[in-house]
Amino acid sequence: MRPTPGQLAHAEAALAKLLAFTSPADQALSAYFRGHRSLGQRDRAFIAEAVYAVLRRKRSLEAASGSGTPRELLTAALVRLFGLSGRALGLAPDHIARLRGGDPARSPAEQVDLPDWLWTRLVEQQGDAEALAIARGLLQPAPLDLRVNLARLSREAAIEQLQLACAPTPLSPAGIRLSGKPAIQRHPLFLDGSVEVQDEGSQLLAYLVAPRRGEMVADFCAGAGGKTLALAMLMRGTGRVYAMDVSVKRLAALSPRAARAGVSDIHPMALADENDLRARRLAGKLDRVLVDAPCSGFGTLRRNPDLKWRYGPERVAALAEQQAKILAAAARLVKPGGRLVYATCSILDEENASVVARFLDEVAGFEALSCAEIFAQQRIPLDTGRELRLWPHRHATDGFFAAAFVRR
Repeated sequence: MRPTPGQLAHAEAALAKLLAFTSPADQALSAYFRGHRSLGQRDRAFIAEAVYAVLRRKRSLEAASGSGTPRELLTAALVRLFGLSGRALGLAPDHIARLRGGDPARSPAEQVDLPDWLWTRLVEQQGDAEALAIARGLLQPAPLDLRVNLARLSREAAIEQLQLACAPTPLSPAGIRLSGKPAIQRHPLFLDGSVEVQDEGSQLLAYLVAPRRGEMVADFCAGAGGKTLALAMLMRGTGRVYAMDVSVKRLAALSPRAARAGVSDIHPMALADENDLRARRLAGKLDRVLVDAPCSGFGTLRRNPDLKWRYGPERVAALAEQQAKILAAAARLVKPGGRLVYATCSILDEENASVVARFLDEVAGFEALSCAEIFAQQRIPLDTGRELRLWPHRHATDGFFAAAFVRR
């Protein structure tokens, strides 16, 4: 469908806001929509799809258009990615020819729309062929996954009641993958807490923690509580789940979600930092602790393509230092025989294997567990070795890393 002049103008204006990279793209776009409440659902859908296409393919669109201005990038995306007629957009013949022409000689990083430094890092860590497969996977649209609240109903019952085109996820026992992007937030099953939006890879972290009924568990970097709710679901309303985070605002989003899901055993705990006294009072008392650490988020580039332009190697180095401190602090809470799980949605070794190696070297009393064996015990058909490594091109999930430990 040909966009209206008004839609094009709004898409260009919104894109200009996002390309400033002063805040996450989803927040910037939401702010733009709040400032233009007259926009209809179709207008918003077109604007969102167009600006995210530009963020995803910014390098190749810059090369094709010869410009980095919002208007030129948007025009290039509409012609090259959406197949719109250049003539219908009012473009001159030579402009159309340039956009429709063959790609000029480009570097591998430009071909897969990554910054040079990130492409180089992937090649160093994964090799050329695998780096190319990873990068291409991160350019694909992400599916919409749901986690069924198994404490309320079975996955089979949820699929029947959804009455949408969907199928069980192949790995998570609680997952459903929808076809397309329906407005699930309006569905009765979402409104009553029977389902939550959650990527299958994120769901699997709860099964890696594998909390038992009646245990004391902590989600050390809980955020808005998606994984906290998954942990509580597995505990079937018994025991206690501490949802800890330094962001009071993000934790505030957990309470209404927990109420919707009928969960009462979650205890939010806002922390000043990883060494907050309130958390330290639980030292050596918890059965399971999940550390889904703040990270670059490069494993979520299918959903958050702005991250590859907002974060550089200096930011990754700073995050790795922060991750090491958070993991060491969270480890104090685990009692002897208890389980600690460290996870990120990053694809870089600096935030993953290197942090784990540093932890085992610097923090006494912990030994690594096999993630593959933990999943096998729960009949989850996933074996990526001792550590969990999920990739979009292999598993159709976001990119995830996790390692599990037991305190001796």
